[in-house]
Amino acid sequence: MRNRLGPLEFFRASLKTDAYYADELVNIYLLRPLAAFIVWLLSPTPVTPNQVTFAAIIAGFAAAFAYLGQTPAAVAVAGLLVTLKDVLDDADGQLARAKQLYSRRGRFIDSIGDFAVDVALFSAITAAVYLRAPSAATLVLGAASFFGITLRVSYHVYYQASFLHLQERYTLNRIVEEITEEDRKGDPVALRLQRVFVLLYGWQDRLMGSLDRWCFGGEPGTDESVQWYGDRAGLRLSGLMGFGTEFALLTICSLCDALELYLLLNVVLMNGVWLASILYRRTILAPGLRPPEDL
Repeated sequence: MRNRLGPLEFFRASLKTDAYYADELVNIYLLRPLAAFIVWLLSPTPVTPNQVTFAAIIAGFAAAFAYLGQTPAAVAVAGLLVTLKDVLDDADGQLARAKQLYSRRGRFIDSIGDFAVDVALFSAITAAVYLRAPSAATLVLGAASFFGITLRVSYHVYYQASFLHLQERYTLNRIVEEITEEDRKGDPVALRLQRVFVLLYGWQDRLMGSLDRWCFGGEPGTDESVQWYGDRAGLRLSGLMGFGTEFALLTICSLCDALELYLLLNVVLMNGVWLASILYRRTILAPGLRPPEDL
């Protein structure tokens, strides 16, 4: 135990990268430090990253159940449980890096669990708002919020994963997940989980790849890729659409008992941020990086 890192050193050592601009601000300054403290406590124990992942999923479903309570107190508790889910979601990856227990199973369980929790959360939030004031607009906003956060987080993950691959970090997380012959010959449980993952996220990965090529105006070459995927402003913008930021907004609105406002902000504000990020890459970043056309 004498050589064990302190919580602060442990936090720095457990990050995916020391390039803070590649992560969300709320992650760096709030969620990951909290997660690092939990991991610092868990690292000497037999607790595994997958067990922490399941704890995060349970917290997410508990939050969905709490939203159905509809009272201001129940909604506030739900918001805090959402933050707990997010902290534990960070902690599982940090624990995996601390214990060197990377696994394809864990990677897929985490993402499939996120999708299931999102379905439960947004179904519960939409139901809670609808029961207060029944309206077809609420159902539309609820559905748009779910699909919006799903696509925005995929957008964030696409650019963060692309940046980490440039650094040759965290390569277990493929930019576009496709089933290879090596996967078919590997762990059969991981393969079954991968098939579910591809069903849920494969089309999103392909959509983000197509959007990326449209923004650049083609496929970035080796030299352009370093600047395209490593651009600080671009990563900061896409970092505003990760789960940490998205769920922080939900928690704040929940503590204020303002779920109707949250649905509006999800659809209007957060999609506005997404549009700004796309336009930045298409109209500002790309023109300076694309090679001149042949005359």
